[in-house]
Amino acid sequence: MPLAVAAFYQFVALPDFRDLRAPLAAFCATRGIKGSILLAEEGINGTVAGTDEAIDALVTEFREGELFAGRLDNLELKFSTAAAMPFQRLKVRLKREIVTLGDPAADPTRQVGTYVSPADWNALIAAPDTLVLDTRNAFEVAIGTFEGAVDPGLHSFGEFKDFAARALDPASHKRIAMFCTGGIRCEKASALLLARGFSEVYHLKGGILKYLEEIPEAESRWRGGCFVFDERVALGHGLRQQPGAVEPGHVEGASDEQL
Repeated sequence: MPLAVAAFYQFVALPDFRDLRAPLAAFCATRGIKGSILLAEEGINGTVAGTDEAIDALVTEFREGELFAGRLDNLELKFSTAAAMPFQRLKVRLKREIVTLGDPAADPTRQVGTYVSPADWNALIAAPDTLVLDTRNAFEVAIGTFEGAVDPGLHSFGEFKDFAARALDPASHKRIAMFCTGGIRCEKASALLLARGFSEVYHLKGGILKYLEEIPEAESRWRGGCFVFDERVALGHGLRQQPGAVEPGHVEGASDEQL
């Protein structure tokens, strides 16, 4: 029986994030849920897998349970499936940031770019005055990306701030459309660019995964596979697994910072 996979994040104040670790880990462990969950003062980020019942219970706990007390009311959530358990164990970790950029100016709780739905994305990136920017790491870009997208050549997302300072100019790049796997890196990247004076900053809502889920392959501007940080390695249209892209667990730079 296929397993359910849930990828989720939300930037939200969690001053008690250290206290949440043990009960959240226990909740998942008792239901056989495996994967990675990051907790920080700025929010939550994770990808987990389990039975449909287990994942449903976790989502209900996030949204309605006592553990988060209604704070995850704007949780960005995407579902897919796996033929076998794509994670070896459960990890609930405490972090300084749920996705590491290392620049306090990038504060998604204060400002982010304009969200663009998958249905409107093709028109935006086809416009000649739009700079399309892939905010993922170089090894992810090599597996698949959107037509015409710029690859910043990042080894890790923390290098994005240096790329932006070196290669982007508010006077020259009037309109920027950025994307990433599930949307979380674009939250911080867009917040950073806005803080640095860029005026028109857009990002794909729900990320590549939502685009591949909703846009028919015949209408798609995506080429290749979308790397995911688990044993499935890469997904294609309809979020179907694409075997053979790279060997799982052998990708330089892959870490649970980039869920």
